[in-house]
Amino acid sequence: MFEQLKHSAYEANMELWRKKLVLYTWGNVSQADRAHGIFAIKPSGVPYETLKASDMVIVSLETGKRVEGDLNPSSDTPTHYELYKAFENINGITHTHSTYATAWAQSGKELLCLGTTHADYIRGSVPLTRYLTDEETEAAYEANTASVIIEAFNGKNPLHTPAVLVRGHGPFTFGKDAASSVYNAVVLEEVAKMAYLSFSINPQANKLPQYIQDKHFLRKHGPNAYYGQLKR
Repeated sequence: MFEQLKHSAYEANMELWRKKLVLYTWGNVSQADRAHGIFAIKPSGVPYETLKASDMVIVSLETGKRVEGDLNPSSDTPTHYELYKAFENINGITHTHSTYATAWAQSGKELLCLGTTHADYIRGSVPLTRYLTDEETEAAYEANTASVIIEAFNGKNPLHTPAVLVRGHGPFTFGKDAASSVYNAVVLEEVAKMAYLSFSINPQANKLPQYIQDKHFLRKHGPNAYYGQLKR
């Protein structure tokens, strides 16, 4: 069952690998099907080189438990589950340990919007979580990873700001489906690299003026967006 959902999740995971954002098994992508109350996610510890669409694991959006599949789901499944519950407008989640985005997460520095490339795709700074407490880590580490992400958003729209940096850990990105969450992971890695280089050149670099940020984001995503081709 759910072959199309598994195929979509598989293709998104393989795109992450093709874009060289994962090494070994360092990442996972999921896609939700809210009509059926499920999501498909990469199995835990399976190398991308051997991954198949049939390996995707189906998980309940109601319980967070596996409902189909012979393999164990990603160890990050509770994070995906809690994020799908909290952010009802997303249907795709990507997690990587991509180099530049993870470096920002490990540095504990806010990834500011320095230029129009960032502004085109991510509204404002990329949220940065706090560290999990000792108690949160021991009680339910993966579920509480989602809790600090949700806390960091504080009313932000995860489709307008489709990325977050978990302090000391790495990035998660969101989308309307798995493919778009992977797209946003690629964008995040590039703007994280640009920001690193910008601060290397000028440690006092300033964020892009808000009116330019607004212009670039809204011309792509606003109610009167005009970027690209008109739909006929």
